[in-house]
Amino acid sequence: MKGYILNPDKEYVNKIIDGIYRKDGHCPCRVNVDDTTLCPCDEFTKEGICRCKLYIKKENNEKTKKD
Repeated sequence: MKGYILNPDKEYVNKIIDGIYRKDGHCPCRVNVDDTTLCPCDEFTKEGICRCKLYIKKENNEKTKKD
């Protein structure tokens, strides 16, 4: 999705990806498991909200690097 990047924290990303793998491709932050929770979930693709922070806004990462 334009304007988003993969979280630069590799250890955190590995934990989230492991959770996605354990849930057969579904977001590990979601209780329900259906077509809307396949990663990237509908909430992220439609609203730009990634609750597990696997994807973050590009500008948030740039601000962190400047500080």
